[in-house]
Amino acid sequence: MKLAALVSGGKDSVFALQKMLEEGHDVVSMVCLVPENPESYMFHSVNMSLVPAISEASGIPVLMQKTSGIKEEELNELKSALSRLISEKGIEGVCCGAIESTYQKSRVEKICEELGIRAFCPLWHRDAADLVSEMIGSGMEIIFASVAADGFDESWLGRHLDTTALDELVRMNQKYYVHIAGEGGEFETAVLDAPFFRKKIVIVRSERVWMKDHGEFRLSELETKEKNV
Repeated sequence: MKLAALVSGGKDSVFALQKMLEEGHDVVSMVCLVPENPESYMFHSVNMSLVPAISEASGIPVLMQKTSGIKEEELNELKSALSRLISEKGIEGVCCGAIESTYQKSRVEKICEELGIRAFCPLWHRDAADLVSEMIGSGMEIIFASVAADGFDESWLGRHLDTTALDELVRMNQKYYVHIAGEGGEFETAVLDAPFFRKKIVIVRSERVWMKDHGEFRLSELETKEKNV
C-alpha cells in the first residue's frame, strides 16, 4: 500500500515508518507538521530541522507544513497536508508512532476516515520496555533531545538511548513513575540513523540548554554522510 508517514524526528515516528517498510508498504512521503506553539497537543516542536536531514538520509521526500499548534485547529493543517499527498502521490494510508496517546491516535484515525484512507499505528499499546529494547536492537541510533521529569539532569541531553540508558529508565519508572518510552512528555528523542537510512546523520554543532528542571539538546547544524565512511 502507498503510505505517508507522520515523522517528528523522534524514535516512535521513525520506528513506525520502519515497521511499515518491513511489512512491504511503499512509504512515498513523510509529513512533518511544524507547530508555532511549543505546547502543541499533537506535534513535537524540538529540533524540527532534523526531519529534512532524515529525508535526505533515507531518500524519502518530506512535506513540511507549518501549523498553529492550537488544540484541534492544528488538525486542519494535517488534513490539508494529507489531502495534498492524496492528490499528488496517491497515498492510501498514513502511519504514526502513537503508543498510548488516545488523543493522537483518534485524531489521526478521524482525519483518515474523512479522507477515505487508512490509519496505521504499529506501536499501539506495545509494552514500553520491550518496544524501546527492540528499537535499540534494530540498529537505530537514538539520542535524548529533551528531558523534563524527576530523575533527569543535564547529563541526559545528547546521551545515546542504549541498553544502559534503558536500564536506568526502568529504574526511574519504578522510583519516579517516568514512562519508559517518554509517552508522558518526560523526554523526547532524535534519530540519527536507522536500518532504512541510506546515509547517517552527523551532528556538526549542538547546544545543551538547561532551564532549572528541564532542558533541550538543540541541533543547530547537521550533515549526512555515507555509512561506509
